[in-house]
Amino acid sequence: MGTRGRTEPFDILISEKAIQERIVALGAEIDRDLKDGDLVVVGVLKGSFVFMADLIRAIKRPVSCDFIRVASYDHDHSTGVVRLEFDLTQPIADKSVLLIEDIVDTGRTLRFLLKYLQAKRPARIRVASLLYKEINPEVRGFIDYCGFTVPDKYVVGYGLDSEGLYRSLPHIGCRAEER
Repeated sequence: MGTRGRTEPFDILISEKAIQERIVALGAEIDRDLKDGDLVVVGVLKGSFVFMADLIRAIKRPVSCDFIRVASYDHDHSTGVVRLEFDLTQPIADKSVLLIEDIVDTGRTLRFLLKYLQAKRPARIRVASLLYKEINPEVRGFIDYCGFTVPDKYVVGYGLDSEGLYRSLPHIGCRAEER
């Protein structure tokens, strides 16, 4: 059996219904704000893919999609170093870019990505993150479209994993002992 039906040992922090309702609202905000020019939605692999899939369906204007992969974790622990593992496959020069993150906490990865993408000369970059973890308040200002703020706990589900597992949970959860 996969992890979709299992929530143990996780408590639900954000329900599937709340996530879907928020994504519809985010899609409407993005449609309102980014209505002109070409829009390239760039998902940060691997954690953002579920959020990105639902969000692009909530955005009513045409979008093209691409992915970038960076790594800064090893066995659920931050290494403190961000490294590029997979680059974009299409140019973003003179286009609007919507960078999709699963979670922003320290801001180290987001800062790396913004600097890296800016060098490719997009018309503008906006950031959508499903989650913002209250670790570094100054980082919140980098997020244009935020789904939810979560406490400083290790969270899983809806694309976020622990050792490669639990991405398929339809909600966001944390270990019961961390709640």
